[in-house]
Amino acid sequence: MSIDPSNTASPYGDTRHGGEVRPYGDTTDDGMVQLSYTLPLPHGPLAEGAALQLARRMGLERPMIVHSKAVGGTDFSFFVVYGAVTHSVDLDRIVITERGYPLLAAKDADAAVRDRLGRKIVVLGACIGTDAHTVGIDAILNIKGFAGEKGLEYYKQMRVLNLGAQVPVGDLVRRARSERADAVLVSQAVTQRDAHLTNVRELSAELRAEFAEHERPLLVVGGPRFDPDAAATLGADRVFGRGTTPGDVASYLVHALAPAPAESAAAESAAVLQDVR
Repeated sequence: MSIDPSNTASPYGDTRHGGEVRPYGDTTDDGMVQLSYTLPLPHGPLAEGAALQLARRMGLERPMIVHSKAVGGTDFSFFVVYGAVTHSVDLDRIVITERGYPLLAAKDADAAVRDRLGRKIVVLGACIGTDAHTVGIDAILNIKGFAGEKGLEYYKQMRVLNLGAQVPVGDLVRRARSERADAVLVSQAVTQRDAHLTNVRELSAELRAEFAEHERPLLVVGGPRFDPDAAATLGADRVFGRGTTPGDVASYLVHALAPAPAESAAAESAAVLQDVR
């Protein structure tokens, strides 16, 4: 059967009205998706049947196995499955968290810190617990940077200390005290058994126990598996997810530690309003 590339009709009709969208595969709004998973079964017909049944129970219509192979010796099977979903997404119901502050070039960030704070911002960075993956924290802190942006070590108005990997939480808190840190940056890549969440909550609790609230350094957390909206549940001041660049972090630090006069006034007004309530 030949496919007419000019045919973009969906078998489910036009779902774009009302701000709704559906996945696109071969034709517009056909709902086609591809997903992968591993089953604890030897590779063979039984494992393939189980993979298809799982796909159907997840709501995929007409699922097809497009790739499979044995992994981990002979006891596991890996599958890539292709199929259609009937669900659509209502764009009008999606809530997007705005950044809330402007992105600054390095020279503008330095000028803001120099003019408003009058001293350098002290930044400590580390991977805590047993996490040995320093790629993330190095990308943000090292002068080489990431995605074409220089790291925080490049900023003239920031004193940056990169403590590296597998730093115990207690050691990081004590170092934050001795260095009089303004901000503690933590990168976590290991997520088994939610270790990244446990580590951050432990660090948050120790920082709050060690410092009075008015002198506690900012806790800024980053990693590919973090939800940027989860700061409150983790006890962090800010959470950055995948794709974060040094400029994102630097701009936040300036916003939080050396805000513009208008930002300071707005924050004070919000605090007064909260007290009244």
